[in-house]
Amino acid sequence: MQLSIAQTDEGALVIDVQETRLDAAVALSFKDAIRNAAERAGSPVILGLSRVDFMDSSGLGAIVGVMKLLGGDRPLELAGLTPGVKKVFRLTRMDTVFRIHDSLPATRALSEAG
Repeated sequence: MQLSIAQTDEGALVIDVQETRLDAAVALSFKDAIRNAAERAGSPVILGLSRVDFMDSSGLGAIVGVMKLLGGDRPLELAGLTPGVKKVFRLTRMDTVFRIHDSLPATRALSEAG
């Protein structure tokens, strides 16, 4: 699972997913990679999904799992949803659960994670 990790000037941790699919085949590695990346300081955590073309229920479940892992003190926000991914969030009404941004905020790079 390839991720790009950065931080905004306001202190938010930005994790940009560098994969095109978020499905059952990668859900476990996704959660592990996000858990490792989220050990860095920064709140909220903004998950960039602009490269994800396809997401199934396992991918959605993995994102919800990450939200629960972060807890109530550290909100998970989403950014850059592609039309197909946006449709999954709308159909499941999860678009009412997450704060969703049209695009990622300006950041300064921290590192690459694999």
